Amino acid sequence: MKRSGSTREINMASEESNQREQQQPLLGERQIGDVEQQTLIQKAITQTFQSTAHLANLLPTGTVLAFQLLSPIFSNQGHCDIVSRSMTAILVALCGVSCFIQCFTDSFRDGNGKVCYGLATIRGLWVIDGSATFSPELAEGFRLKFIDFVHAFMSILVFAAVALFDQNVVNCFYPAPSEETKELLTTLPVGIGVICSMLFIIFPTKRHGIGFPLSVQ
Repeated sequence: MKRSGSTREINMASEESNQREQQQPLLGERQIGDVEQQTLIQKAITQTFQSTAHLANLLPTGTVLAFQLLSPIFSNQGHCDIVSRSMTAILVALCGVSCFIQCFTDSFRDGNGKVCYGLATIRGLWVIDGSATFSPELAEGFRLKFIDFVHAFMSILVFAAVALFDQNVVNCFYPAPSEETKELLTTLPVGIGVICSMLFIIFPTKRHGIGFPLSVQ
């Protein structure tokens, strides 16, 4: 009887160990699945930040910084009421207009090496502070051109993409979006960014306006 009892205990212990061994791979698979899911989420977040940073390089630096600084404040970090939603809409509109206007600005260095800014017109460059004048030959290179309007229009589209990448703005205007709206809000800014980036490369601007990198000359 003692031998049979000990045999039963051994069999029960072996069965328990087998069950533990069978459960361990399942737990390992769950952990691997969780790690893979976290990795995908981290990649998506990283790609979003990289896309936003890349698009921001195509826009005036001051406008982008002002928008990124004020959007969490005006939108109440995505929890909007009527007042905060109106303020966020005004912020987006003003930043878009700023990106449009600054595409028509340009800069140059005077005889003392000082950087002067001006607004491109059909007659040349209108210097904002009026500290310098141009000869007709030099003014010819600063005249308003059709490509300036193309860049201005693309800048508005790029800024719209940057605004759609901002979750505070998206949550403010779309607090409970449908599945179709989520897909649109995800794919639209990416498509705008890719198309506008290609157009900026194919048709580069020669201007160095307000908020853009300065020219060496």
